[in-house]
Amino acid sequence: MSATLRPRPVPGLGCNAYGKEEEELVLDVLRRKEPFRYYGLNPQSPPPMVATLEKEMCAFIGTDYALAVSSGTAALEVAYAAIGLGPGDEVIVPAWSWVSCVTAIMRVGARPVFCEIDDTLNIDPAEIDRLITPNTKAVSVIHYQGVASPMDEIVHAAHRKGLFVVEDCAQSLGATYRGRQIGSWGDVAIFSFQYNKTATCGEGGMVVTRDQRIYERAVRLHDLGNYRPFHAAIVTPREPAFAGGQFRMSELAAAVALAQLRKIPAIKAHCRAVQARVLAKIAGLEGIGVRRVPDPEGDFGFEPYLLFADPAKVAPFQEKLNARNVNCGARTGSYGQYNREYVKTGQVHHPALSPFKDFKEWPAPGYRAVDFPKTEALTSRWMALPIGWLYTMEDADYIADAIVAVHAEVFG
Repeated sequence: MSATLRPRPVPGLGCNAYGKEEEELVLDVLRRKEPFRYYGLNPQSPPPMVATLEKEMCAFIGTDYALAVSSGTAALEVAYAAIGLGPGDEVIVPAWSWVSCVTAIMRVGARPVFCEIDDTLNIDPAEIDRLITPNTKAVSVIHYQGVASPMDEIVHAAHRKGLFVVEDCAQSLGATYRGRQIGSWGDVAIFSFQYNKTATCGEGGMVVTRDQRIYERAVRLHDLGNYRPFHAAIVTPREPAFAGGQFRMSELAAAVALAQLRKIPAIKAHCRAVQARVLAKIAGLEGIGVRRVPDPEGDFGFEPYLLFADPAKVAPFQEKLNARNVNCGARTGSYGQYNREYVKTGQVHHPALSPFKDFKEWPAPGYRAVDFPKTEALTSRWMALPIGWLYTMEDADYIADAIVAVHAEVFG
């Protein structure tokens, strides 16, 4: 190893792109003293930040309706409830995913049905036909870490069976598939503005759809059942009033998210350039492949994955890369849901509300690691290489050179 190590690059995406744009929009909210989205000092003129964010989100994604909410998790719960998901219903969802991808389904009373991922690290489309039952109501498509799923194939498979397609774009705002933004393919989609995301306001979320009924129901669900004049001017209300939760986004959060949304093209272009530099220099290394990307032109590029033929090589490779100040890891906050405590127990906040309460044995088949050989095999042999907004081309060259050097050490 070289005696001189390059400093470890600073990780992070949207958070590191904060600047005068975010400051100016936040200061505008503070100066107007109007942090609540629906009314402020002038009842005749509702504050503009959340409304503008929703309008620009529609334009960016290519949908008719957008609803800002308090988090990506809230967006999932609102989206599932908006399509009418409830007790007795099932949702096919990748077994490898973030906590909210499963708990949001359980919290509306429905049952998550875990499916395998493939070498895209996204849902295996063949799983839809394998797992569908008369109770299946939706398919959750998680665009994992900046790479879009093959949406044409998935939408066709789901819609011919009468299923809703829910796009979980929480991790991947800005990724595209065949020239269209993710979030524009399914019946409803969600995004997150949490700290680790491509655009962030610390915590926030968005629901987008082209369906008027889903939009109205989402509005009611996020605002205590209310349907205020602002939304009535967008879609005439037709749904009866029902009890909702409280998942509204504030004007302060929207100000930051709005400035960040406008920076997504620049952040994506930067990450793609750094990623391309790294991958070009390590192409062809024996025993190491890369994640399959269904549409390489649409990949965001913030986290390429190396796939090792031999899983025993992953740990020593990662250890040696870290010793060279290269950010890398086997996990980025996701995991096999079957290994999590809330799945192992099968519980929600009240036993009667558990979607698993009628199973005679637990964990039942379909909720154990042994039931997911493809997912287990894939996740045992990958390594993530996060790329951030502050990474430079010099960082890219150093990372690639370090991978080549470590490969020589580990593979001999």
